Amino acid sequence: MPSIEQSAGAVLMIRPSRFFPNPETAADNSFQQTGLGQDEAELTENARREFDRAVEQLRGHGVTVHVMDDTASPEKPDAVFPNNWLSTHHDGRIALYPMLSPARRLERRPEVLEELRRHYRVGEVVDYTAFEKSQQYLEGTGSLVLDHLNRVAYVSLSQRTQPAPLQRFCADFNFEPICFGSADAEGSTIYHTNVMMCLATHFALLGADCIAEEMERETVRRHLTQSGRTVVELTQAQIAEFAGNAIELQNEREKLLVLSARGRASLTREQIQAIEQHARIVPLQLPTIELAGGSARCMLATIHL
Repeated sequence: MPSIEQSAGAVLMIRPSRFFPNPETAADNSFQQTGLGQDEAELTENARREFDRAVEQLRGHGVTVHVMDDTASPEKPDAVFPNNWLSTHHDGRIALYPMLSPARRLERRPEVLEELRRHYRVGEVVDYTAFEKSQQYLEGTGSLVLDHLNRVAYVSLSQRTQPAPLQRFCADFNFEPICFGSADAEGSTIYHTNVMMCLATHFALLGADCIAEEMERETVRRHLTQSGRTVVELTQAQIAEFAGNAIELQNEREKLLVLSARGRASLTREQIQAIEQHARIVPLQLPTIELAGGSARCMLATIHL
């Protein structure tokens, strides 16, 4: 098996065929907004433009980007966020995940897996989607912020992230779960772990104030510190600006921290300096895509194969 690294040098991205904020996911996603007066055609056109610019920018920084077009039918407004339905792993396995929104389940397409097989050695596909029958969900690397180096899964529990599929995943892929509850400034449960936490090789971004229980908050801090990482704490306001929805990638020369321009603009000078000791910041312009309640990290299914 190849050596394990925290950051990937390749990603899978899905170019949207249709794009608009998904009404099925609005109830528990406080980051989601309306279309701000734009119709579906305008939203889709703007989202595709942002997507194409992001692909060009990532490739310009030496990241391998595999792009697949979404299919026009059936309707899949969130297909631009593939990290919720699959993850890839260093041992060649791919995991498929159970998702809350019925419209989102349609994003799981065999041809996407075939595209990965054309470029990488893929072994077993581990399928957790049967949990949907019992209304239990685990939405990929939205639910799971994985420390590949130390085999720890950081998990904010919610209706989209539930214990039974989590325990099965951790047993199958040899991760220790560190579970906690998190909420935004208004007290609403945060829907995905990856909007309030990012794990890089030498540092972590953490919305510590989102974790209400002091014991849980200190447990997360302790594990991050013991892993040798610098912890860059984000405020609730910065989490609301998608500063936590970031991902470390790498090219042949350096580590890259990819997040949205909106998230980057919310960081303080001191936070930027702490990050830039370890990674170059790559901000993507995603104002339309962020209306759907996800940002840069959600768009990138990292390839660890």
